Amino acid sequence: MPTHQRFSRVVLVTGASSGIGEASAHVAARRGDHVVLLARGRRALERVARDCERLGAASASVHPTDMGVDAEVGAAVSATMARHGRIDTVVGSAGVVAYGRVHEVPVEVFDQVVATNLLGSVNLARHVLPVLRAQGSGSLVLVGSLIGHIAVPDMAPYVLSKWGVRALVRQLRVDNRDIPGVHIGYVAPGGVDTPIYGQAATYGGAVGRPPFPVATPERIADRVMAVADGRRQSGQVGIANEVIRLGFTVLPWAYDRLVGPLFAVAAQDQTVPPRPGPGNVLASRQEHNGLRGGHGNAVLAAGANVVELVRRRVRAAGEAKPG
Repeated sequence: MPTHQRFSRVVLVTGASSGIGEASAHVAARRGDHVVLLARGRRALERVARDCERLGAASASVHPTDMGVDAEVGAAVSATMARHGRIDTVVGSAGVVAYGRVHEVPVEVFDQVVATNLLGSVNLARHVLPVLRAQGSGSLVLVGSLIGHIAVPDMAPYVLSKWGVRALVRQLRVDNRDIPGVHIGYVAPGGVDTPIYGQAATYGGAVGRPPFPVATPERIADRVMAVADGRRQSGQVGIANEVIRLGFTVLPWAYDRLVGPLFAVAAQDQTVPPRPGPGNVLASRQEHNGLRGGHGNAVLAAGANVVELVRRRVRAAGEAKPG
């Protein structure tokens, strides 16, 4: 596993223009590392790069990259090697979300979620692992999700992509055991206050929001970088994740009955009418990027959902009465 290094590390972060990726770049910048920032939108990346320089980064470079396009990922890694000659830490946190069932999500949106989240992680590994293996050291940490361990309503593309990321991590660990200095890490958050929910493609019956308990992107980034440095073990973030996984695995009949109603209350916003559309899945919407999503108190939001769902039921019952 990696040990503490006194020199400025070279840290490459994907999904760096928002949320967990942006927060991870900030962690690296504060400790004086060189940060290499990848995402689709240049303007948003340049904003993060300026912040990283103010925070103390040894340098900050931006590479507009669609993670689903292998050639673009390869070009960004090659440019990083040309500038720095090495890569010490790689954080794969690029991700997009689409809400809807398999038959509801347009094929191009469904495929792009898988291309960004899963194939983007494959592309990243394809290009950075030869570098890490040649060095004999370094870390690749992929940001997964609790949803990569369970099933939830109306998130078919995201669920499939994140299950795939978890499988990829397991495979990479098996394939790279011959180089002990190369570390493959994995971090699986639950709900996180990032813009990803508001940026999501929406084709289901409700708008998404992070479920309780909601972590800050800074907390997840601290865990990601601790895993990269070998100071923490890979895995779930928060006891709630473990409880949910236990129910999914041990009591599948109960889980399948309860997950729909609970998801409607805890992980959706019933008070806002959904606006069908692709969100940022097919193209970056840089104006909506940011460190946090501003989702507010999750408990109060769940209470508002309950009130709204009860109101709908009462109204439906009234409409169903004869006369």
